[in-house]
Amino acid sequence: MPAARRNASLALAAGLLAAGLLAAGTVSAQPKTIRIVVSFTAGGPVDTVARIVAEPLGRELGRPVLVDNKPGANAALGALEVLRADPDGGTLWLTSVGAAAINPALYAKLPYDMARDFAPVSLVVGNEELLVAHPSDLAADAAGFVANARRQSRPVAMASSGVGSIPHLAIEQLHEATGVAFLHVPYKGASQAVADLMGGEVAGFFGDLPGLLGPVRAGKLKALGLAAAHRHPALPAIATLEEQGIHGVDTRNWYAVFVAARTPAGTVDSLARALRAVLESPAVRERLQQAGADPSPSTPEALAALLRRDGEKWARLIQAHQIRPE
Repeated sequence: MPAARRNASLALAAGLLAAGLLAAGTVSAQPKTIRIVVSFTAGGPVDTVARIVAEPLGRELGRPVLVDNKPGANAALGALEVLRADPDGGTLWLTSVGAAAINPALYAKLPYDMARDFAPVSLVVGNEELLVAHPSDLAADAAGFVANARRQSRPVAMASSGVGSIPHLAIEQLHEATGVAFLHVPYKGASQAVADLMGGEVAGFFGDLPGLLGPVRAGKLKALGLAAAHRHPALPAIATLEEQGIHGVDTRNWYAVFVAARTPAGTVDSLARALRAVLESPAVRERLQQAGADPSPSTPEALAALLRRDGEKWARLIQAHQIRPE
């Protein structure tokens, strides 16, 4: 091969090699994706919050953030997915109070231990529980619903999203607060419970406000009262149970972020700061509030204290009522 052609070929090969190395370098330099593991199906309230938060959190951290749904086994599949990942802050667990603070008291054996296996990062949102009934129900509010139930010869049927769920525990607290016994009808999830309430199969249901706002606004369900300390801006005309003289129904369902316990403390703090910045941004706050959720960022220490308090509270109720999973 003539020297000129050989040199041209070498130059071309060198150029292609350099281009390949540059491309490879570009790929390897791409930021690692962060996963938000959600222990519930897509489209549910926890998933909705995760998807509202994911994109702005990615901008805050300078890394893509994706939502990864791992439902099943009472949230254990999602928990184990996080524990199998590297403890580098790249895999977050967004879960509800149920998996974090109720399951340890409800199940004799769990494949994870919250204190041993997870590090709290930040509270994300708090969801108030709303008592709803069929639109044809004669009660104007929760006090009227209880008064009508007291007059019945048989316990009034109230639905829940499952044994040991927040809606179930709210029913038990309502029984303690009023002395009125209700017939607990557990479902496998809130959607079927709400569908049967709309169909008149059961009389009442406590549920997360974000999941009930749509049916209430559409007139498909009647809002009777909030199990909360204050009224909610999404339903300002609906009085709390406390205002109606029903005391002690305290069932706030929160969602929070945890990471594997071996994650460096500095990484945990960075994630907490990033979540606070996201949750305090006006755009994200507005989207969450429109969905009926209350943005509630916290420090890791504050989330750890909340987890302990709620764990003790729900354990006492579960033991007092001898609640056992199906």
